[in-house]
Amino acid sequence: MRFLPVLAAAGCCALLLATGARAQDPSAGPNHPDIESHEELIQLLQDNRLSLDEVRRRGLSMFTTPFNTLDGFGDGPYDPAEADDAIGFGGRPTLQGNGKLLRVNGLDAQSCNECHTIVSADTRPPTLGIGGVGGAVQNAIILSSVIDVADSTDTRTAYQPGFEPDMPMERDGVADYDGRFANPPFLFGGGAVELLGREMTADLQALLVQAEAAVPGTVTPLVTSHGVSFGELVTLPGGELDVSGVEGVGPEDKESVSPEELLVVRPFGRKGENHTMRDFDRGALQFHFGIQPVEVVGEDVDPDGDGHANEATIGELTALHFFDVTNPPPVQERLSPAARAGQELFDTAGCTGCHVPELVTRSRYLPMAFPDLPTEPFANTYHEIDLVKVGFELVRHEDGSEGVRVPLHADLKRHDMGDGLAETFSRGEISNREFTTARLWGIADTSPYLHDGRALTLHEAISAHGGEAQEERDAYLALSEDQQRNLIAYLKTLRTPERPNEELVRRRSLDLARRGNP
Repeated sequence: MRFLPVLAAAGCCALLLATGARAQDPSAGPNHPDIESHEELIQLLQDNRLSLDEVRRRGLSMFTTPFNTLDGFGDGPYDPAEADDAIGFGGRPTLQGNGKLLRVNGLDAQSCNECHTIVSADTRPPTLGIGGVGGAVQNAIILSSVIDVADSTDTRTAYQPGFEPDMPMERDGVADYDGRFANPPFLFGGGAVELLGREMTADLQALLVQAEAAVPGTVTPLVTSHGVSFGELVTLPGGELDVSGVEGVGPEDKESVSPEELLVVRPFGRKGENHTMRDFDRGALQFHFGIQPVEVVGEDVDPDGDGHANEATIGELTALHFFDVTNPPPVQERLSPAARAGQELFDTAGCTGCHVPELVTRSRYLPMAFPDLPTEPFANTYHEIDLVKVGFELVRHEDGSEGVRVPLHADLKRHDMGDGLAETFSRGEISNREFTTARLWGIADTSPYLHDGRALTLHEAISAHGGEAQEERDAYLALSEDQQRNLIAYLKTLRTPERPNEELVRRRSLDLARRGNP
């Protein structure tokens, strides 16, 4: 555990408070800042009239703004015609008819930073900051129509629409629930994760073309240049492909999408649903705030009928994306003898099979693209960000090209984690037993653990592994207590960055002071 002086933590909070403008009457106007159009931002960058940090500060404002109704917060008036699909975006009912908040199925916060606030849960007091993880109270309760908090029984044979859970309603100590429950992860190091996903997708798309041109019966292993395997393709007569051997990507029903759509690495979201951080933001804005992005609903339209169009412009999403992908990476502390012994045990127990200690990108430059096409990861690039300049270690490849080292302890694919961790989500396209491998960098500071925060210690998290990880979990439990302590000591060296984004916060504070704001 890292201990910080209370005064230092209080100073951090003061910095956070200083990033916001003076409190105002919400009726005075929208809270979110005016940001240039996408085209203007790119032109200003190209002309060197806007620095990367200045774009990041615009994204920081988007990330920390508490949206109000004049920003387009909320779904607008409830529409009884949509009652049978009221859990989706738009027209959602609100708690006690308050018109704004729902908490279950979104409308559950005013800003991104409300859910991403904890830089370290391992310090006392906890270190707060921008872009961190969320505690259990910040879990998102996603697309549920049943939460049986009373552990009730129901012997009816006919159910009302929207209230037919695929689960037994009986007194069994289980609060039956048909949604998803997700603990917020941090944003740190997201730029390199996005680049890895793009490079892996490019590899898979190239292997797909190779498989389509192969003679029938050919088996094409889907191994990327990063050493991660996504199964295999089998070429059939007529150029058709057998995709049943693809693993770790795509929906549970692999035949429901084209092979091109199937072979997309989506490293964001606990279930591996988003190919870029921008793609994640598009859904999050709608779900959490009822803010409708122009790039989703179109320009000058108001689908939710709340009287506001252009609630999140393309330029605003671009600035937010810049902020997302330039958060600094986690770090590793120097290994003690115990931690070094634990590192060896982490490997011999088989944990590194999924929690790959490090991957290396082919390039040091992250392409920023719009529109960002899942199957064409390098199309529509309008700018490139040098990841070395945001904290990643440079790697020179044998061919003279340069990439960055990404010690994420993950493989960016999904795995079956067994019945013990399986969700009871009734509307998903991905198996309830599958989750994207957790990136362990920073894990010393990011309790609680697992997709829903159910594990309060690292020992609990490892012990809960099942399915594809059952053998590794059993190997860990077979270790002596001293060996287990050493393995966890190794994990405790994986730290979040200290004072992330502080340079942006300090600049914002200086700007406010110059304008005479307190």
